[in-house]
Amino acid sequence: MNRPIRVLIAKVGLDGHDRGAKVIASFLRDAGMEVIYTGLRQTPEMVVNAALQEDVDVIGVSILSGAHMTVFPKILNLMKEKSLTDVLLTGGGIIPDADMKKLVDMGCGELFAPGTETKTIINYITDWVNKNRR
Repeated sequence: MNRPIRVLIAKVGLDGHDRGAKVIASFLRDAGMEVIYTGLRQTPEMVVNAALQEDVDVIGVSILSGAHMTVFPKILNLMKEKSLTDVLLTGGGIIPDADMKKLVDMGCGELFAPGTETKTIINYITDWVNKNRR
Protein backbone atom coordinates (compact mmCIF):
# COMPACT_ATOMS: atom_id res chain seq x y z
CA MET A 1 0.00 0.00 0.00
CA ASN A 2 1.55 3.26 -1.09
CA ARG A 3 -0.70 5.54 0.89
CA PRO A 4 -1.04 6.61 4.50
CA ILE A 5 -3.05 4.50 6.91
CA ARG A 6 -6.66 5.71 6.83
CA VAL A 7 -8.50 5.87 10.15
CA LEU A 8 -12.13 6.74 10.81
CA ILE A 9 -12.73 8.15 14.31
CA ALA A 10 -16.35 7.98 15.45
CA LYS A 11 -18.52 9.02 18.37
CA VAL A 12 -21.59 6.78 18.51
CA GLY A 13 -24.82 7.49 20.33
CA LEU A 14 -25.80 10.40 22.51
CA ASP A 15 -22.39 10.81 24.14
CA GLY A 16 -21.53 14.48 23.55
CA HIS A 17 -17.98 14.46 24.88
CA ASP A 18 -15.52 14.33 21.99
CA ARG A 19 -12.37 15.97 23.34
CA GLY A 20 -10.57 12.62 23.67
CA ALA A 21 -11.57 11.59 20.15
CA LYS A 22 -10.24 14.86 18.77
CA VAL A 23 -6.97 14.48 20.69
CA ILE A 24 -6.47 10.97 19.33
CA ALA A 25 -7.34 12.15 15.80
CA SER A 26 -4.72 14.88 16.10
CA PHE A 27 -2.01 12.49 17.29
CA LEU A 28 -2.80 10.00 14.53
CA ARG A 29 -2.55 12.80 11.95
CA ASP A 30 0.77 13.89 13.43
CA ALA A 31 1.94 10.27 13.02
CA GLY A 32 1.24 10.51 9.28
CA MET A 33 -2.18 8.84 9.14
CA GLU A 34 -5.18 10.19 7.27
CA VAL A 35 -7.98 10.71 9.79
CA ILE A 36 -11.66 11.14 9.09
CA TYR A 37 -13.64 12.33 12.12
CA THR A 38 -17.38 11.67 11.85
CA GLY A 39 -18.47 14.08 14.56
CA LEU A 40 -20.94 13.49 17.35
CA ARG A 41 -24.07 11.36 17.55
CA GLN A 42 -23.37 8.80 14.86
CA THR A 43 -25.23 5.51 14.53
CA PRO A 44 -23.39 2.24 13.95
CA GLU A 45 -24.85 2.24 10.41
CA MET A 46 -23.49 5.72 9.74
CA VAL A 47 -20.04 4.68 10.97
CA VAL A 48 -19.84 1.55 8.83
CA ASN A 49 -21.17 3.37 5.75
CA ALA A 50 -18.59 6.12 6.23
CA ALA A 51 -15.86 3.48 6.60
CA LEU A 52 -16.94 1.95 3.28
CA GLN A 53 -17.09 5.30 1.50
CA GLU A 54 -13.73 6.43 2.84
CA ASP A 55 -11.97 3.08 2.23
CA VAL A 56 -10.45 3.05 5.71
CA ASP A 57 -8.06 0.58 7.26
CA VAL A 58 -9.22 1.25 10.82
CA ILE A 59 -12.40 2.30 12.62
CA GLY A 60 -11.76 3.84 16.03
CA VAL A 61 -14.78 4.35 18.29
CA SER A 62 -14.65 6.62 21.31
CA ILE A 63 -17.33 5.80 23.86
CA LEU A 64 -17.96 7.21 27.29
CA SER A 65 -21.69 6.51 27.61
CA GLY A 66 -21.62 2.92 28.85
CA ALA A 67 -23.22 1.59 25.66
CA HIS A 68 -20.06 -0.21 24.50
CA MET A 69 -21.61 -3.70 24.82
CA THR A 70 -24.30 -2.62 22.36
CA VAL A 71 -22.32 -0.35 20.03
CA PHE A 72 -19.25 -2.48 19.31
CA PRO A 73 -21.15 -5.74 18.57
CA LYS A 74 -23.56 -3.83 16.30
CA ILE A 75 -20.64 -2.29 14.38
CA LEU A 76 -18.93 -5.70 14.13
CA ASN A 77 -22.11 -7.27 12.71
CA LEU A 78 -22.54 -4.46 10.18
CA MET A 79 -18.88 -4.76 9.17
CA LYS A 80 -19.40 -8.47 8.48
CA GLU A 81 -22.57 -7.75 6.49
CA LYS A 82 -20.70 -5.20 4.37
CA SER A 83 -17.60 -7.43 3.97
CA LEU A 84 -15.33 -5.14 5.98
CA THR A 85 -13.68 -8.14 7.60
CA ASP A 86 -10.19 -6.80 6.85
CA VAL A 87 -10.76 -3.50 8.68
CA LEU A 88 -9.65 -3.10 12.29
CA LEU A 89 -12.33 -2.07 14.80
CA THR A 90 -10.65 -0.53 17.81
CA GLY A 91 -11.47 2.22 20.24
CA GLY A 92 -11.48 3.38 23.77
CA GLY A 93 -13.14 5.25 26.53
CA ILE A 94 -14.81 4.22 29.75
CA ILE A 95 -14.98 0.45 29.28
CA PRO A 96 -14.46 -1.96 32.20
CA ASP A 97 -11.61 -4.44 31.73
CA ALA A 98 -13.97 -7.44 31.75
CA ASP A 99 -16.05 -5.87 28.99
CA MET A 100 -12.91 -5.06 26.99
CA LYS A 101 -11.99 -8.74 27.09
CA LYS A 102 -15.48 -9.79 25.98
CA LEU A 103 -15.40 -7.33 23.07
CA VAL A 104 -11.95 -8.50 21.97
CA ASP A 105 -13.20 -12.10 22.12
CA MET A 106 -16.10 -11.04 19.83
CA GLY A 107 -13.67 -9.70 17.24
CA CYS A 108 -12.78 -6.17 18.24
CA GLY A 109 -9.17 -5.14 18.21
CA GLU A 110 -7.45 -3.87 21.31
CA LEU A 111 -9.42 -1.29 23.30
CA PHE A 112 -7.75 1.53 25.19
CA ALA A 113 -8.58 3.08 28.55
CA PRO A 114 -8.24 6.79 29.31
CA GLY A 115 -4.62 7.69 29.98
CA THR A 116 -3.16 5.24 27.45
CA GLU A 117 -0.05 6.73 25.88
CA THR A 118 -0.76 7.87 22.35
CA LYS A 119 2.42 6.12 21.17
CA THR A 120 0.89 2.81 22.28
CA ILE A 121 -2.20 3.45 20.15
CA ILE A 122 -0.18 4.64 17.15
CA ASN A 123 2.11 1.60 17.32
CA TYR A 124 -0.82 -0.80 17.67
CA ILE A 125 -2.62 0.61 14.63
CA THR A 126 0.55 0.76 12.53
CA ASP A 127 1.55 -2.82 13.42
CA TRP A 128 -1.96 -4.17 12.78
CA VAL A 129 -2.25 -2.50 9.39
CA ASN A 130 1.22 -3.60 8.33
CA LYS A 131 0.39 -7.22 9.23
CA ASN A 132 -3.17 -7.33 7.92
CA ARG A 133 -3.67 -4.77 5.15
CA ARG A 134 -0.37 -4.37 3.29
